[in-house]
Amino acid sequence: MKKNIVTGAAGFIGSNLVTKLFSILDGACIIGLDNMNDYYDVSLKEYRLSQIEQTQAKSKCSFKFIRGDLADKELIDKLFNEYKPDIVVNLAAQAGVRYSIENPDAYINSNIIGFYNILEACRHYPVEHLIYASSSSVYGGNKKVPFSTDDMVDHPVSLYAATKKSNELLAHAYSKLYNIPTTGLRFFTVYGSAGRPDMAYFGFTNKLVNGETIKIYNYGNCKRDFTYVDDIVEGIMRVMQCPPEKKNGDDGLPIPPYALYNIGGGRPENLLDFVQILSEELVRAGVLPADYDFEAHKELVPMQPGDVPVTYADSSALERDFGFKPTIDLRTGLRKIAEWYKEYY
Repeated sequence: MKKNIVTGAAGFIGSNLVTKLFSILDGACIIGLDNMNDYYDVSLKEYRLSQIEQTQAKSKCSFKFIRGDLADKELIDKLFNEYKPDIVVNLAAQAGVRYSIENPDAYINSNIIGFYNILEACRHYPVEHLIYASSSSVYGGNKKVPFSTDDMVDHPVSLYAATKKSNELLAHAYSKLYNIPTTGLRFFTVYGSAGRPDMAYFGFTNKLVNGETIKIYNYGNCKRDFTYVDDIVEGIMRVMQCPPEKKNGDDGLPIPPYALYNIGGGRPENLLDFVQILSEELVRAGVLPADYDFEAHKELVPMQPGDVPVTYADSSALERDFGFKPTIDLRTGLRKIAEWYKEYY
């Protein structure tokens, strides 16, 4: 019967989380918040909301959707005052590394001011647990792999990464000062059906369908720890149930109830292999013709600003504390995407 707020509820990860919660919770109240901005095709967000409504109709949970912005402090305060949530999952953010280079204001408003508003609301309307999305981008150009949450992350290579590191620092401060249980989750290259069109696999698919050439950066030598969205959602749900313990140190003062985890598959994939499998699955699903010449539609180009050559998650802490690690392999995930793309478009 708990009350849960999920921000970014019409977003890629948020909508998948809400839908999954309906299937496992009994009688819970879920409040979804999203500003429905036009960073990408709004009809995709509306599609996700329709999927949420269909699933909710078959569940015993209630759902309330609120269209609003994290940066609207008055709205956030009103939301917490009205619903007094037990658990808050903050997934709303301005995403995208490249977009942050040209549009920094959007990142400061959503990822800094918006997250501050959430923390302030959790302070004034105490919650059992705040879970928030961080990103593998915080590791920047770290050479040591796999990336561990014990690694130093003081050299971001994009504004997006800097805002996510800032979220972790702010959460730690609020956990220390106000004894708010917070858990940050560093997501690694999330992919899946009905994802964001600015994601590489989505953009690649659109270009291949239109007969355009796709650019593969760093001459195909980039590696990404792709994590299918169902695995991300499973990780979030496990973490939701177990807030960091509130306890005092030897000095009698609270030890910050703060935790931080990676969620990644732990299997970095070469980008060239990724697009090869994607093209094969698009052919299999009937999105591309059987005789499609993939080689003629790819171009190897240099690295672009803000990108990193490799991401690789050490998710051993998540497995240790929650008995979970991502399991969905790349071909299975890309097959689901190709089938969804065929049905949706």
